[in-house]
Amino acid sequence: MNTPGLIIAAPASNNGKTFVTLGCLHALKRRGVRVASAKVGPDYIDPAFHAAATERLCPNLDGWAMRDVTLGTVLHGLADETDLIICEGVMGLFDGATLPADSTSKQDGSPADIARRTGWPIVLVIDANAQAASAAALIHGFSTFDDDVHVKGVIFNKVGGLGHIQLLKTACEKHLPHIDILGFIPRQNDLALPERHLGLVLAEEHPELDQFLTQSADFLEDHIDLDKLQKLAVPSRLDATSSQAAFFPPLGQRIAIARDEAFAFVYPALIEHWRDCGAEISFFSPLADETPDQLCDAIYLPGGYPELHGAHLASCKNFLGALKAYHDIGVTIFGECGGYMTLGKTLEDKDGNIHQMAGLLNLETSFAKRKLHLGYREIEVLHDLPFAPKGSRLRGHEFHYATILSQDGTSPFKANNASGIELGEIGLIEGRTIASFCHLIDLRST
Repeated sequence: MNTPGLIIAAPASNNGKTFVTLGCLHALKRRGVRVASAKVGPDYIDPAFHAAATERLCPNLDGWAMRDVTLGTVLHGLADETDLIICEGVMGLFDGATLPADSTSKQDGSPADIARRTGWPIVLVIDANAQAASAAALIHGFSTFDDDVHVKGVIFNKVGGLGHIQLLKTACEKHLPHIDILGFIPRQNDLALPERHLGLVLAEEHPELDQFLTQSADFLEDHIDLDKLQKLAVPSRLDATSSQAAFFPPLGQRIAIARDEAFAFVYPALIEHWRDCGAEISFFSPLADETPDQLCDAIYLPGGYPELHGAHLASCKNFLGALKAYHDIGVTIFGECGGYMTLGKTLEDKDGNIHQMAGLLNLETSFAKRKLHLGYREIEVLHDLPFAPKGSRLRGHEFHYATILSQDGTSPFKANNASGIELGEIGLIEGRTIASFCHLIDLRST
């Protein structure tokens, strides 16, 4: 793969890397650069904003969950008709999964992990508010922490006046002459994206997204050297080839996927992989009371925000009736997180109201009794499934605030976290309806 790339990262969350990434992507696209993007880690929301900025799908690069063959397949798709790849990091540069104490692996899913495996350089976004020369010490620490991770540029965010800029510039020029300063973003910047309990509000819900992207691009063009940014990018050293051994096999030959504001958390690269394997993909909206394609042999209910639409979903009789009918004739139905909640008997919303769901699984969940469940999951398959035989291992992640009020039945999976701690059996299986709170990403072994 000859397409150059780089990673925009930060010392921690909330330093401004998403704002910087979106503005740079949109500004470069306006200049005629064929720019593509990626997002480190298991994130469904930021990639939708990237896609709006570039008008291209933004895949995830997950170093913990994805094998090299899967990462290579994603990079192969990114490189097509592309001049530059900009990958946005997650959390802090070296923040990833907590691996077992005896592990020698560095494949922890952090932005640094992707940097090591691709060779892409790092551009650090630094929140310079309330610090001056100390910022240079921070950058020095990040640039020397790992010899295989190369910090090549820095962008200072939340900068004060000319005096503040000069202090930052002087300290970096003296102590970090090998790192390019790409720009200074003023502290008064009021461009921001709204948030909710799982992160940013979905891109399609943002009422003025085009205006936000235009203003962000205009603003960053005035404060960042985009030409210098682009010159820092280098080609990946990871083998970028397409493989049908990537991810995990399609759920069926004709897969109907729920897609709307309640079911939005889907990895685009996984869907493209299923297409490459010969599966036919169709979409339907449960919130519009649509039903899956009549000829489908598999239905996928991904995660999203059904907890915000409980009353509406309960009124969608065509959708819920179709799920029951397909379940009864043995069509594969696979639900993840929000899809799991929807396949259960009832869903309690934040106000304590109980809503009837599909009732295919003996499960009752609540969003009123919130508790954060977050982390990577190593999955062992306990029964032969359409996409993985018994004994297979997959990797994925869990991120939700819902709690299980009651659950009874057979579990399809047994899970450990990334540290190797056993979490027990998870999810439910009833006939060919399979679901859990885990978002599956890649097949590790069969």
